[in-house]
Amino acid sequence: MKKISFLLLLALTISSCKTEHSKEYFSILIKLENNKDSVLTIASQKGIIKTIKIQENGTFKDTLRVPTAGVYTLETNPKKRAPIFLKNGFDLTITGDSEKFMTSFEFAGTGAENNAFILAQISESQRIGNPALILALEKNEFRNKLINLEKRQDSILGSYKNIDSVLVEMANQQMVQMINYFNQAYSKNKTMAKGTPSPEFKMYTNFKGPKKSLSSFAGKYVYIDIWATWCGPCIQQIPFIASLEKEYHSKNIEFVSISTDESRRNGGSWEAAENKWRSFVKSEELTGTQLWAGEDISFQQAYQINSIPRFILVDPKGNIVDANAPRPSDPKLKELFTSLGI
Repeated sequence: MKKISFLLLLALTISSCKTEHSKEYFSILIKLENNKDSVLTIASQKGIIKTIKIQENGTFKDTLRVPTAGVYTLETNPKKRAPIFLKNGFDLTITGDSEKFMTSFEFAGTGAENNAFILAQISESQRIGNPALILALEKNEFRNKLINLEKRQDSILGSYKNIDSVLVEMANQQMVQMINYFNQAYSKNKTMAKGTPSPEFKMYTNFKGPKKSLSSFAGKYVYIDIWATWCGPCIQQIPFIASLEKEYHSKNIEFVSISTDESRRNGGSWEAAENKWRSFVKSEELTGTQLWAGEDISFQQAYQINSIPRFILVDPKGNIVDANAPRPSDPKLKELFTSLGI
């Protein structure tokens, strides 16, 4: 049974596969209602292939050549982009509404079914939702979810009878990548499951007093904020953290903020990074325990932190309560505290 791709990846992938060309060129006619843009570009991952002037009535037609059959990008402005499968020999017509770019597209002519297939995949991707919710499933539910995803994608492919072999090959490869991603991420997530021992940070620079490790807070719940002075969303959470720290000051919980400011953003100087962090903590009068990770990224790596802010809750025994805890601004955080008797 044929497999297909992780949908959003496919929409952005540019094929470099070899194919036989029945003709040296392809023709394309596009009719856009409510169009206000003057030019349309067709681009590959390597750059723009062709820029075409759009007529006042929103139409344009051209004949051109692509180096290989594959998924390219159709764009009238940075906010209006769509994947398009092109192959020399196609005679493709696209109609749609510029205000509903891509989602309103209808295809006709040679090559139409390939592009309708891509839109069907993108639509299906919206049904997948947040990957984090899939990774949070219990083992049997997780396995069944992946099986169901494959079946749904196979069903889509079965609905289109004349898909180019290049597109099928791309889809097959990316489905394998999607399944591998979920399986690997699921295995890693289980090491961060509730009740498992938390990875430890050790001897981080403390704004006030001696260096601190996670074990320094043994016997208390620890709410950890991973942040940086350059991170806008992190800074937005600071007033909420301060409010929580004040409200729970006499409770059995410590609010620990760990700055990840590093040399790369400070002219290659770790000293400058630390000074920037210290200046920010002082000027903003940050409360709670303020730590700086410095060159040690082992804690971030252990928790697979690839974006900030990130919040973690650890129990008094050093075990994970939530490796991706609610933000301070989220009412669910206080509900979690209450459920723990904090």
